[in-house]
Amino acid sequence: MNYNIHFTLDYEIHGNGDGNPMDLMVEPTYRLMDMLEQYNQRLTIMADVAEILCFTRYWKQTGRDDFHVAEIEQQLCDAIRRGHDVQLHIHSSYFKAQWNGTRFDQCIEEYNMATLPYERISEMVRQCVDYLETLLKTIKSDYKVWLYRAANWSMMPTPTLYQVLVEHGITHDTSVYKGGCQGGNVCYDYRNAHDNLLAYHASSQDINIYDPNGQIIEMPIYTEMRPFWDFISPIRIFRMIRAKFHKHKRNESNASTTRQVASKDDNRKISLRSFFVKSPLKMDFNQVNGRGLIRMMKNIMTRARHEQLDHVDVILIGHSKTFVPYNEKTLRPFLEWVSKNPAIVKQ
Repeated sequence: MNYNIHFTLDYEIHGNGDGNPMDLMVEPTYRLMDMLEQYNQRLTIMADVAEILCFTRYWKQTGRDDFHVAEIEQQLCDAIRRGHDVQLHIHSSYFKAQWNGTRFDQCIEEYNMATLPYERISEMVRQCVDYLETLLKTIKSDYKVWLYRAANWSMMPTPTLYQVLVEHGITHDTSVYKGGCQGGNVCYDYRNAHDNLLAYHASSQDINIYDPNGQIIEMPIYTEMRPFWDFISPIRIFRMIRAKFHKHKRNESNASTTRQVASKDDNRKISLRSFFVKSPLKMDFNQVNGRGLIRMMKNIMTRARHEQLDHVDVILIGHSKTFVPYNEKTLRPFLEWVSKNPAIVKQ
């Protein structure tokens, strides 16, 4: 029995379009890659290519590389050179974003890519896949985009986006986290997802459902249903406070759908109900400390032994924009524990 740990990192600036990529993407990602390499682990950078294309467009229009496209591309190439991976993340609202002098004013009507027409989704995915493969094949000739993560984890509604991903050669997705339910600019409900740990062939009609003939393998972000007090940590409080200064504008055209999902079922919202129900805790190395990550890994191992599993892929998530130096202190105990466990694959 062995375990393969996948550290996945959403590589992006603040969700509302402000922030400097050097501070929020490049610098923290180098710190994380350096740290993982000390323990023979590797990183999968989920690069928000829509953002990078937006920064590139700004550079071409102004003649100024204020958003460090050159450094971003150098880092992505360097990651491949060092044995890490780079895969696809798309915040589709950046394709029509305009610089307003302070931040990129996004096209919020295109925020949930899964709701857009087939032709529009296909064009977005094509541009992003072409960008990554053109850039990174210069470093690794057989580089391929094979893995996708949706903005705000939303793979719902599934059918059109699923079809486009298959048509562009993407075979795996890692957007689902079992137990999650969200309303807002995107809406999804993963409470009935097939599994919280094990990869499964997903239905083309509903990413939650196992279908042996599914053409996309869902690799869910590992979650456990936990009471509210397990979500209290210094870094989570810091992230919540900082998020207040980087709010999205609301997509009013999606308001009716938002009301349907967002009311009592949206388990990202803090309410009186939150104190009496369990919510999904992601295996998030930005927000869960080393002791918490070890506890989650031990729970995974207990399940694997009980079900006599031969191999388990464990998906962890983090965000470049919130990987602050404090995270290095909280992550290191987990990495040291992992390095001493012979069942965990060294990459």
